[in-house]
Amino acid sequence: MAVQFGVLGIVEAWRGDAVVDVGHARQRRVLAALLVDAGQVVSASALEERVWGERVPRRGRETLYGYLSRLRQALTPWGSELVREQGGYRLVVAMEAVDLHRFRDLVARARSVNAAERAAALWEEALGLWRGEAFAGADTPWFNTQRDVLETERLAAQMDLADVRLRLGQHARVLAECSSRAEAYPLDERVAGQLMLALFRCGRQAEALACYTALRKRLAKELGTDPGAEVQHVHQAILRGESARPAASGTQPPAETGPGRAVPAQLPLEVRGFTGRREELTRLDRILATAAEGPAAVVVSAVSGTAGVGKTALAVHWAHRVADRFPDGQLYVNLRGFDPWGAAVTPDQAVRGFLDALGVPARQVPVDLQARVGLYRSLLAGQRVLVVLDNARDADQVRPLLPGSPGCLALVTSRNRLAGLVATEGAHPLALDLLSPAEARDLLARRLGEERVAAEPDAAQEIITRCARLPLALAIATARAATHPGFPLSAVAEELRDNHGSLDAFDGGDLTTDARAVFSWSDQALSTPAARLFHLLGLHSGPDISAPAAAALAGLPLRPTRGLLIELTRAHLLTEHTPGRYTLHDLLRVYAAERVLAQETPPERDHAAERLLTWYLHTADAIHPFLTPNRRRVPLDPLPASCHPLAFSAHDQALNWCDSERPNLVAAVHHAVAVGRPGIAWRMAAVLWGFFYLRGHLHDWLDTTRTALDAARATHDRIGEAWSLGDAASALTQIHRFDEAIDHFRQAMALCRELGDVSGRCQAMVNLGYAYRQIGQPDRSVEYCRRALAIHAMSEARIRKGNVLFNLGDSYQQLGRFDDAIDCLEQALTVLRAEGDRWGEGVALDLLGTVHHRLRRHDDAITYYHQALDTHTNSGYWRGEAHTLGNLGDVHLAVGATDTAREAWQRALAILDDPDHPDTAQLRTKLNTLT
Repeated sequence: MAVQFGVLGIVEAWRGDAVVDVGHARQRRVLAALLVDAGQVVSASALEERVWGERVPRRGRETLYGYLSRLRQALTPWGSELVREQGGYRLVVAMEAVDLHRFRDLVARARSVNAAERAAALWEEALGLWRGEAFAGADTPWFNTQRDVLETERLAAQMDLADVRLRLGQHARVLAECSSRAEAYPLDERVAGQLMLALFRCGRQAEALACYTALRKRLAKELGTDPGAEVQHVHQAILRGESARPAASGTQPPAETGPGRAVPAQLPLEVRGFTGRREELTRLDRILATAAEGPAAVVVSAVSGTAGVGKTALAVHWAHRVADRFPDGQLYVNLRGFDPWGAAVTPDQAVRGFLDALGVPARQVPVDLQARVGLYRSLLAGQRVLVVLDNARDADQVRPLLPGSPGCLALVTSRNRLAGLVATEGAHPLALDLLSPAEARDLLARRLGEERVAAEPDAAQEIITRCARLPLALAIATARAATHPGFPLSAVAEELRDNHGSLDAFDGGDLTTDARAVFSWSDQALSTPAARLFHLLGLHSGPDISAPAAAALAGLPLRPTRGLLIELTRAHLLTEHTPGRYTLHDLLRVYAAERVLAQETPPERDHAAERLLTWYLHTADAIHPFLTPNRRRVPLDPLPASCHPLAFSAHDQALNWCDSERPNLVAAVHHAVAVGRPGIAWRMAAVLWGFFYLRGHLHDWLDTTRTALDAARATHDRIGEAWSLGDAASALTQIHRFDEAIDHFRQAMALCRELGDVSGRCQAMVNLGYAYRQIGQPDRSVEYCRRALAIHAMSEARIRKGNVLFNLGDSYQQLGRFDDAIDCLEQALTVLRAEGDRWGEGVALDLLGTVHHRLRRHDDAITYYHQALDTHTNSGYWRGEAHTLGNLGDVHLAVGATDTAREAWQRALAILDDPDHPDTAQLRTKLNTLT
């Protein structure tokens, strides 16, 4: 039986009837912080903030590691796993085993079913999971925020259940809880409406009317407003003696007989060859199921997405598919919110068109907009009508067009997110993304024929790739192929290839099928600062960008930049794919690059690129005290006054930033070369040395250092060449290309001697010794390490003495000089600990473990290896963890602990997670030998 976890009350775990001991209150807070994001990685910094808020104790990180270690020991025997991964920790548990996630799942299921009895049972089960106040006893800002969110969800579920019970005629059953809830929430109109209905159905009409009067007085006194339309409708129904629906589900007065009884059918022709979007269609079906249950307020779905992503196609396809569910008609209007001429349809014009479609004679159409809207909604009252509002510019353009009666459904599409509709009208947001690769191929096959696509799979894939899976671009490309059935698809692909970097190939012959023109409509709707930022993003070479980096690119303060990014995201020109990180799809990137060339002068483009590259360089340099505190600092130019790099306060914070920005940092090295900033290129590669080494990103390391080396040589930058030679050589040693590494180290030594760089020369010597040791020549390694120490003693050059000593100790142990090795390694530990070099300390401890293993002092070896593992974990040196686990497995195998050895090697493989890493093959061989 699996362990169950509870946070909807006191934080606890149990298995069957037995409570599982998960530690004291603070440790349970750590567990709760992981359970909220079960299955996701939570960083150590985030855990500290969640558990302690601003009152993190002095040794908070060590305390946290202790809690995590004890939680792992407590949970592992019961089948739950606490895994350390890149960026933090992940609690692996079944979602249904956590009451919070089960509650949310049950609520979602309850809202999606049609049968009221089944919905009530699901809501009852969901609410039955609550044992008290969520996270009881946990008092930090994060837990308090989570608790407020959950209480809001709990209240909504309670009121949804009350609605269903009222619908089932169980008014006597809900009366007491509605009364209690009305006391707790005296200004909540939905709560008041439910109580009024329950009282009325229990034969207490006078009390129901008194409840409305009291609500009206409270709202007037506290907020200066009258009750909303829904509660007023319930009040009027009670006055008439009708059996009204609850306020939350709303009620409208019976539809008056309108001047005409026309049944509109305004849907446009369906797009030929529509394909994919299965998940989105399913979500729309669920929204329709909600509408079918008869809520009092109209159900609204807001479909948003970037230009050309297929919003209209989806809306029209789905509307045709469900048209039979709306026997009273389907209304459609293209609001032209992003029309190239700016001629957006006004709400007044749209309502007039709807009244025409509903058969209202022109002479009976009111002049006043509000009167027109009133007539329009009266005609729809009691009807089942689908209203499709296509291409809306904003929420204000849409609101007057929304029906007000139950059973109607409004489907809105827009390039903006229409957050206002979601917040105030309860719209169901549906953001449309690019087609999946399979959907894109299916689109080609439907429009061109399966045989033609299957005959040229590579060309079909290239068309999909160059169209960036954007439906508009694919439609234009397939139209080109369809009008020339004799052309091979490879010819279409070649045409797209020849136009790579521009949008010339994506012109379907008119404005609505010209990708450049369609993108421009969204562009023109932006504010001037947002448009400028969007264009400048065409200069950014990385896959995504953070808000601070965007601020550097634009030369603006961070706060206004965040506002501009929100504007671009709402316009679907950017996607916030993770919190605070933004990306734009390939064709929009091409469009932005075209616009920045047209809109910005060459000097301003150069300044923008330099601002961004300088920001990346100085922020990357800020990781030095945390990742490589004892390595000599890369020489940088003074920080420009306009540059505001990030500052880091903790090791994990610096490492997490590098993890997030890695693709951008690699791209920045190449971009610096491309825009004529070789000095930034080699310095960027040099400051990233420690990160690449720690995380084992060997290919990125070699790529950036070789790019930097070529740039330095091309500009005759001798200092840059010396740094890049040493860094490239270090990368080469890690991928076991030792001959090339030795050649690079020798060149670096010679160049440093020429430049008078004694520290650089000593470092190259030590690294050269490491390379010789790896190819089985430890005697030469001893020679170079001792020479480096001698030069250091004579010149007092700044070198990492602890690093030299553990390299020398490793050479001695390979030569079998174990006493000398232990002496050197113990000296190294003293120096490294004095310097605060946790990274080097872990390496020295690992080497001491190896020496004792070779001396058959297995217990001592195991002790040193475990100390090394702890140190590697604290410093974030993953490859060191994997290496030490491999060694630890060897010791366990030597003492006959086969299962323990296997476990250590499997953990090492899991950490490496790289089939090309040199250690991977050795570990697999060891595991296969055991098998």
